[in-house]
This record gives sequence, C-alpha cells and structure tokens, in this order.
Amino acid sequence: MTSSYRAMQCRELGPPETLALAELPRPPLGDGEVRVRIRAAGVNYPDLLQVSGQYQHKPPLPFVPGFEAAGDILETGPGVAGWKAGDAVILRLRGGAYAEEAVARAEWLLPKPAGWSYAEAAAFPVAAATAWTALVSRGRLAAGETLLVLGAGGGTGLGAVSLGTRVGARVIAVASSPEKRAAAARAGAALCIDPATPDWTGNLQADVVFDPVGEPLFGAAWKALAPGGRWLVVGFAGGGFPRVPANRLLLREAELIGVRAGEQARRNPAAAQQCDAALRDWLVGGDGAGRPQIGGIHRLERAADALRLLAGRRAVGKLVLETG
Repeated sequence: MTSSYRAMQCRELGPPETLALAELPRPPLGDGEVRVRIRAAGVNYPDLLQVSGQYQHKPPLPFVPGFEAAGDILETGPGVAGWKAGDAVILRLRGGAYAEEAVARAEWLLPKPAGWSYAEAAAFPVAAATAWTALVSRGRLAAGETLLVLGAGGGTGLGAVSLGTRVGARVIAVASSPEKRAAAARAGAALCIDPATPDWTGNLQADVVFDPVGEPLFGAAWKALAPGGRWLVVGFAGGGFPRVPANRLLLREAELIGVRAGEQARRNPAAAQQCDAALRDWLVGGDGAGRPQIGGIHRLERAADALRLLAGRRAVGKLVLETG
C-alpha cells in the first residue's frame, strides 16, 4: 500500500465547486478499526448542506464529506473479530466517504450482498436507516395503515416507500416527474401522484406522512393527514421550513415528529442496535425488496456534478460516486 490516498476535500464552505481533489496521508489503524478500499460512495442531500455550511453538524475545515460507501477491507486493526482483509462491506461513516479509502469502526460495517454492485451497496445505509428510524422507531407505522411519502422519487423517499411496503402499509407516493413516479412504483407504491395536479390530496387519509421535502408540499399535504396521524419531519429538500400553527395539531389530534437517524443512533444505543439488526435483516437475500435504484454514477473527481443534480432536485433514485 502507498502512504496516501485521494479524496474530495472541502477546504472552504460554499457551493459544490469548492470541493477539490486532494492527496491525504493514510492514518494508522486504532483498536477495533478497519481500513477499507472504497469502490463507491453514496451522495446524499446532507452532503450538499454540509459543504455549504447549512447542516446541523459542522465538521472543522478541511473535511471530506460523505456518510456511506462500499468497498473491500484492506486490513484490520487490533481487536477486530468477524472481518478480514478482502471482505466486501458497506460502510456507515460520520464523514469521509468521498475518498479512495476510509478507516471505520468494525461495528459500523455491514456485509455487502453478493448480488449487489458496489454502487447499490453504497446507496443503501443512509436511506435505509433514515426510513427505519422514521417509520418504525419514531412513526410506529403498522401493517394496514396508509403511508404518504413526499419526495418519493429520491433516494430517501424510495427507501421509505420500500420499507413501508415491507411493513405491510399501503404506500402512496408523491413525486414530481414521470420518471420519479415510475421509480416509486417499482419500489412498491400502490398509488403515485403528481403534486402539480390540482387538489391532488383528494380524499386521501394518511396515518403517517414521511416528509423529507418541507415547503412547497407541506401546506397541501397537510390536508391528507388523517385524525390522529403522525407527520414525520425528515428534511427540507424543497428549501423552505414549514410553519405549523398549533391549532392544526389540536384539530387533527396529530403528532409532529422530528427525525434525525444519526443523532438517535448516537444518543440511544438500544435503538442503534435495533436499527442495525433491521438493516442486516433487510440485506438478507441481497436481491429482495429494498435494493437501491441508482439514478446516476459519477467519478469521484466529479462529485460537484452529482451535488448540483441533488440541489436542482433532478436526481431519480440515488446518485453514487465511483473511485475506479
């Protein structure tokens, strides 16, 4: 192995173009750590926010963005059991995925299904963990209930559609283009809706709403929330923060629930273990429901192109960076 590796580094906060390819020194392995040769890294909306300085977690400059990846273990540190060099793995990281290599805690790894590409594996953990935390842990979604998924054609939305179907809910997907609605249908949505349709909520009554968009969909979608329903605030990809008058909650006897999957995992070890077990179960069989839909693959050095697609809400499914 060489003494360095390449990574896309954020040296100053700003638009995606501020990312620059850098040669970084390889850090030593600590106890319980593994070094992974990254083959692919998932691209997520929080990456865009973090690079621009708008995300809640602000790492010190310079930093390498990216929370998920897939690759092969190069070496294991002291105290690592159950993993060996050559194993194909999925990485869950707290940053550093936009790179040719990463060092991770062994407990952050998941096995890559043999039938999945590295791109598919890299696109799995963030959307899956967000969906599980929102729908199961926080939203208490049950079989037979109706789930409304906003922004259903993106990676996070498709993860929610897939898990909702897996739970046994009737899933209604809201997505802004025919391509995104087709992706939601492939993920298991029973009904796909164009939000540009006048009065698109119709007679919908959703027990749970999964909302990674915020404005401009919030106002219209609120009409579809059933009495006693749960509204899951997952993100604000639409760019606006909704303001919810308290009387709306009172009149619907509704719950407004904030969802931060990463924060819950750090704060609640028991919930983190439950999520880990759920993700491992989801991966069993490899080719089953929940396999990510890849909307585009970019070279590592073209990370800014992928982030611009996210910013313009033009991505269908997950975008991925490949290191070659």
